[in-house]
Amino acid sequence: MDESLDEINRNIINTLQYSFPICDYPFREAAESLDITESELLERIEVMRKNGILTRFGPLFNVENMGGAFSLCAMKIPAAEFEHIAKQVNALPQVAHNYQRDHAMNMWFVLATQTPEEKQKTIEEIEQQTGYMVYDMPKEKEYFVGLYLNV
Repeated sequence: MDESLDEINRNIINTLQYSFPICDYPFREAAESLDITESELLERIEVMRKNGILTRFGPLFNVENMGGAFSLCAMKIPAAEFEHIAKQVNALPQVAHNYQRDHAMNMWFVLATQTPEEKQKTIEEIEQQTGYMVYDMPKEKEYFVGLYLNV
C-alpha cells in the first residue's frame, strides 16, 4: 500500500477527527462511511502511525471526570544529566509527552494518574529517584479549542 497521504488517507483523517462511531464494531461502521473495508481502514491507520503522519490514534479522556488527576509538570535539570533523568522519568507509566525546552525549567511532561493521591505519590517518587524538584502545574480551568485539521 502507498504510504503517502493519498486521498483516502486524507478522507480518513478529515472524517475521523470529527467523530468516531460508538458501537460494537466501530471500525467496520467507520470504514463503511468512508467507502472502504474495515481491514483497509485498520491497515491505513497503522501505516500512517508507523510513518509519522499520525502520532497517535485514540480517544481523549477527561481524567478528572473519572476520579483521576492530570497535571503539567516541569523540572530544572542540568544539561549533562538531562538524558539520564529523562529515562528515569519516562520509565513511569504515569508520565507522557516529556519534552526538553530551552528554558530554566527545561523538562516538561504530562502526569496522569488514577487518583489525586497517586499523582502526589508519583511526584514524590520522581523527586526521590532523581533528586530534583517537580513543579506541579495542574490546570485551573479547562478550555475546549475544537481544533480540527483539514489535510
